[in-house]
Amino acid sequence: MPVITALRERPRGRVEVDLDGAPWRLVPADAVVRTGLVVGRSLDRETARALGRELRRSKALGVALRALRYRDYSRSRLETRLASRGASAATRRDALETLERAGLLDDARVAASRAQGLAGRGFGDAAIRCSLAGEGLGAELVEEALAALDPELQRARRLLDERGETAKTVRWLAAKGFDAATLEDMGGFADGA
Repeated sequence: MPVITALRERPRGRVEVDLDGAPWRLVPADAVVRTGLVVGRSLDRETARALGRELRRSKALGVALRALRYRDYSRSRLETRLASRGASAATRRDALETLERAGLLDDARVAASRAQGLAGRGFGDAAIRCSLAGEGLGAELVEEALAALDPELQRARRLLDERGETAKTVRWLAAKGFDAATLEDMGGFADGA
């Protein structure tokens, strides 16, 4: 059975592992620590399997962290991304739970941020609800995010004031996902639409 004869730290959080005096492979430092690799330990079947699990977990975390570097993702969207990269269900679950514990993955934050961004771009509740549901966010989180926004009627009136009180503006608001009842409550402009 091969024995670990050296562990050498390398750049970018990697460790070079030597087996029986010869270089074997470069592995992430977190996988070395979590597997418990030390000089003098034999690389038996159980240790090799544990290392394999940790390497898959480390790869999944790397994929997820690179995605999260640029924007927040919902758990569902990130899980789909990991699945498309070949991560097993257990590996995905472990990686996502790790990110949630670290505070890097938070569906409530994603829902609130995305809802605020869409409302700022002139979308109504129906469009926001549809977009958030498309992100894989639960109905409760979607409703909480919508409740944190200004009321739809207030947002619609603000947009109507900015764009002008015309039938064209009302049609534009309807296309942006504003409810027909909201448009009717704005003073009858929907009648001319």
